[in-house]
Order: sequence, then structure tokens, then C-alpha cells
Amino acid sequence: MKVLFATTNQAKILKYKEALEKEGIELLTLQDLDFKLDIDENGKDALENAYIKAKAYYEVTGLPTIGMDNTLFIEELAMDKQPGTYVRRVNGKELTDDEMILYYSNLVKENGGRLTAKWIYGMVVCTKKGIHEFSWYKDKFYFVSSPSSIRNPGYPLDSLSILPEYNKYFVELNEEEKMAYKKKDNIDEVISFIVKSVSEN
Repeated sequence: MKVLFATTNQAKILKYKEALEKEGIELLTLQDLDFKLDIDENGKDALENAYIKAKAYYEVTGLPTIGMDNTLFIEELAMDKQPGTYVRRVNGKELTDDEMILYYSNLVKENGGRLTAKWIYGMVVCTKKGIHEFSWYKDKFYFVSSPSSIRNPGYPLDSLSILPEYNKYFVELNEEEKMAYKKKDNIDEVISFIVKSVSEN
């Protein structure tokens, strides 16, 4: 079965592609379709933005479509200063990976040198049978002002994020630590959600 993932973020695609192939699902990307819609992602949270993307591409392609978004919550910032759904868009500009690292490292410097954060995720699958929604979050971690020299394309803030239980940057975890961390990343639950959603198509 072909399923469209309405994202241009290669890191997100790679995260789920292999596991979905094992379930008989061929994950298509916007690059595969060679077009991209101009979508106003104006939802109040990750789930609403995921819905906006999934619905828009489903209506155009007719393919079961996955939309995904995430919001960033930082404990030490006031509500009106939260990145929220605009993690990559700052003052109306879409930041590159390097620009994000620079922006958030400066934000940390301006607020005491360390910030406590968590990611909140939303995923929506649109099929001819309807809309399916799923949301989850990761445990708290810390942003620091000095980035690791290692980069994870598509996830630039991994170079600023410290995982408390290992006291390491996300990008510097070894394979064993990555596997342990992935168990907390709800990947199995996300895959199950996608498979169940499209199997009802």
C-alpha cells in the first residue's frame, strides 16, 4: 500500500520508512510526487497543524496521507515567548538548520545558560474512511548554549539538547544509548497507529 507522508523533512521520513516497509507500506514523500502545496500551518498546536497538512494533501492526491508536526515547550519561558509550533519559523522567517542552532543557543545564553524543554508531537492520518489522530511527548531534556560539533540533518536542535540520564548531547549518544532512548520515543506506538489507520482505508 502506498501512503504519503506530507513532509520534506528527510529525518522524519527515515525515522519511520523502514519499519513501515516491514508492514507492507510504501512511504511516499513530497519529493516523490514532485510538488508541494502552499499551506498555511496556522493551527494552535501540533495536532491541528498535522491535520491541516494531511487533509490538504489527501484532498489533492487521494492517497492515505500522514501529517505530522511538533511543538516545543520550554519551562523557563513565559507563554507568550514559547516557540510552540513555530520552532523553525522565527519572526516570519523559515530558519535553516545552522540558523536554528545559532538562534536557540543565543536564546539559552539570554536565559541563564540552560533551559528545560520537552517536545510534544501530533500526527494525523487522512483516509477515505476518515481522520485518525495521535499525540505523544518526549521526556524533559535540557538546551545548552554551546552546540555539539555533530549534526543531525533535519533535527538541528539535537546538537543543543542534553539527555539528563546520560548527560550527553542527543547527537553524541552511542548505539546502545540510542536504542534505549528510542524505546521512550513511542516509535512502536506510532507505527502501530499508522498501520491501523491505513488498514481501515
